[in-house]
Amino acid sequence: MFHSLRLSTRAPLRSMRMVRWNSTASPTTPPLMATLRTDLKTAMRAKDTSRLNVLRAVISEFNNSQKTASPIQTDIQLLSLLRKRASAARDAAKEFAEAERPDLKEKEEAQVAVLEEYASQVKTLAVEEVETIIANEITAIKEAGKKLDVGQVLKSLFAPGGALDGKPADRKEVAGLVKKAVSA
Repeated sequence: MFHSLRLSTRAPLRSMRMVRWNSTASPTTPPLMATLRTDLKTAMRAKDTSRLNVLRAVISEFNNSQKTASPIQTDIQLLSLLRKRASAARDAAKEFAEAERPDLKEKEEAQVAVLEEYASQVKTLAVEEVETIIANEITAIKEAGKKLDVGQVLKSLFAPGGALDGKPADRKEVAGLVKKAVSA
């Protein structure tokens, strides 16, 4: 009987160190995302279907955003995602109420409650603090003799080195406050 010997120049796999070849930089994950993932496991164990559905949807949307040109990397970006989903659920609940479907309305309201619970965990700057920063920026723009409009103020606030650059402030809230301050 003929036995073939397998000759290989490679070292056995056990002695090789595992090396990651494709990337050295790992994307940053927001701290709230870790909370969402652990709460997903808790909801699975507790068989809490409404919380489970919301968490799965948010995690899925987060994972999909990681494959886009602008992935979610901060809690503030995740907060805007949570608020967007909560707004959509509120609209759906209102439509179900008009269609006289209380069962679906309650389901959507439960989703809104879960989303708002997680949205409240993100710490942002206080409204008063943001208003003072906006007022200071508006006076600086007026003193420089530049045209005062909402876009100019927002651009200067969030520009690199700007007053709100890197600070936990929701852009949508800031935009609303700037519109109010510019029109006053």
